[in-house]
Amino acid sequence: MQSPLDRDRALELLHQKIESPSLRKHSYATEAIMRHLARHFGEPEDFFGIVGLLHDLDLEAIDNDMTRHGLITAEWLEALGFPESALQAIRAHNGDILGITPKTRLDFALTAAESLTGLISATALIYPSRKVKDVKLKSLRKRMREPRFAANVSRELIGRHEQLGLDFDTFASIGLAAMSEIADDLGL
Repeated sequence: MQSPLDRDRALELLHQKIESPSLRKHSYATEAIMRHLARHFGEPEDFFGIVGLLHDLDLEAIDNDMTRHGLITAEWLEALGFPESALQAIRAHNGDILGITPKTRLDFALTAAESLTGLISATALIYPSRKVKDVKLKSLRKRMREPRFAANVSRELIGRHEQLGLDFDTFASIGLAAMSEIADDLGL
């Protein structure tokens, strides 16, 4: 599978639609994890990465109407020639609200990866260094079991790593490695 946009054009689109620095960083982190997951599974890295980068493209446009989140992004990307598999994954990452069941590796990867970014970022911020490279897997395991820590991060959605055939430690290690590579872009 291939994206109709290269990364530079996808990044330009992200910056046109998203002004929030924190939302942009979340998108970069999701892209990084998706690229690492693609590598792990032998999937097309650019395709997985661009889906991760653009998955929340509509968040500022929908004015907090989560019943539209993912649907608008899918409409925009369909007009640009994105394949149905990308559109399905983007809709499915908000599937609990939209009533869309994730079905494919791409669906589960996007949902789990974009949720994991929040847990890793929040964990990094409680370290004295505030750096993702200092986050330990043991700490992520502990924080995963603490529902009041980063309470807005869905442990259930992170748990979709199981549908990828990955245990938590493997999945979280992939996420840590990915986010560590782009730590400067994330400010972590």
